[in-house]
Amino acid sequence: MTAATADAASPAKPLADKVLVLGHRGASALRPEHTLASYGKAIEDGADFVEPDLVMTKDGVLVARHENEISGTTDVARHPEFAARKTTRTIDGRPVAGWFTEDFTLAELKTLRARERLPELRPGNTKFDGEFALPTFDEIIGFVAAESKKRGRVIGIYPEIKHSTWFKGIGLPMEDVVLATIRRHDYTAKTAPLFIQSFEIGNLEYLRSKLGDLAPRVKLIQLLGESKERPYDCVAGKQPLDYAQMMQPQGLAAIAKYADAIGPNKLSVIPRTADGKLAAPTALVADAHAVKLLVHPWTFRPENEFLPGDLHTPGTPATRNDVGAVAEIRAYLDAGIDGFFTDDPALGRRALTRRP
Repeated sequence: MTAATADAASPAKPLADKVLVLGHRGASALRPEHTLASYGKAIEDGADFVEPDLVMTKDGVLVARHENEISGTTDVARHPEFAARKTTRTIDGRPVAGWFTEDFTLAELKTLRARERLPELRPGNTKFDGEFALPTFDEIIGFVAAESKKRGRVIGIYPEIKHSTWFKGIGLPMEDVVLATIRRHDYTAKTAPLFIQSFEIGNLEYLRSKLGDLAPRVKLIQLLGESKERPYDCVAGKQPLDYAQMMQPQGLAAIAKYADAIGPNKLSVIPRTADGKLAAPTALVADAHAVKLLVHPWTFRPENEFLPGDLHTPGTPATRNDVGAVAEIRAYLDAGIDGFFTDDPALGRRALTRRP
């Protein structure tokens, strides 16, 4: 079977002992993403892990932002003292205009405040605009450790290293800093499970060689983008490998040599029909499990905009649709996934417990 072949077998079983609810950027359907408030809401609502995307400051500090360009997630455009830093850069082969974390010291970034990235779809989150600072990776670990102690349960952390090739190219490589930060805190060095993810390959291979005593608890995840896209380190190295090839059995076997799991776009697990409805699952989960790779697809969101057409509820694209969101997640659970990224961990927990 290939990942593009429909699997007509009975519902698959996960490879993992427990299917994980992964708080995507925290509980980003309910709070502005990558804030301690968002991570806290995710933990309150039952997330097993919270996910910080990591980028680097000018002075070498890891901070949580979805991208190194921050105009969409902060109030930087309202700070006249930083107006001259607006620029255009080519990031991973694409021109991007705005303000970039690598042009700011941590102290300068701490003068900014987070804002909702999708105000047209999540207007309720805009009431929090301006309330929350940008957290560092150190602060996130400390916060999660405190929440774990307070709630009496271990909460995992699932960082993504963003734009590894770019940051290395400007003299700010992140991988050793990520590992040093993990080792600096008792919670991550000794207790908490972690997954480190990337859309690139070389940095994951490097991390595998450097994990050492962290290896039993720190797992590596190969993220997989759209089929014809390529990991940017392959682009930079003029290698033709694309994500479609990586999702074939031979490609998955190669991933299994350095990673513990894959993080595919959810449409690679269950595609949609021409009219936008859920189709039959592909063989991706079975093929990944055959080489002992866990499967953690992304991203499950509760608004109509992100749901398959057959699960829509009356309303606008921004209308929350809890019933449809739970039904979508359950379809993926039946396909045998081992965990899933969701913007609303409470709905993920509901899907797992099979509550109506």
